[in-house]
Amino acid sequence: MTCDAEIFSCTQCGDCCKGFGGTYLAETDVIAIADYLGISRSDLLERYCVLSGNRHVLAQGEDGYCIFFDRNCSIHPVKPRMCKKWPYIENVLVDPANWRIMADMCPGMKRDADPSLVVCCVRYHLEINSTI
Repeated sequence: MTCDAEIFSCTQCGDCCKGFGGTYLAETDVIAIADYLGISRSDLLERYCVLSGNRHVLAQGEDGYCIFFDRNCSIHPVKPRMCKKWPYIENVLVDPANWRIMADMCPGMKRDADPSLVVCCVRYHLEINSTI
């Protein structure tokens, strides 16, 4: 798909790794990260995660960044599904105005991108990444 460069180009600023809300972890994320770090599943959950409702999310450091962010993602090869999808997320399909809201926090996202192009790109990425 050729639309990507027209709407998003990651600047590796780390802004998506900061802020309230947290990164939810699927069980496959937990296993992959624990294996990558060479620790047990329970150690990962105890040392690096917090509960949000009944779901585990990655903890944040005192600076507000993800516990695994240190100028770059230290678990990038196994980063959670939620991170892999950014900024191509389902909420943009629900309301394309969500793209502009997200773009206010992400310098790599084109805030004034045509909504129909954004929806097309998001739908495309969600389809090709549905197995993530």
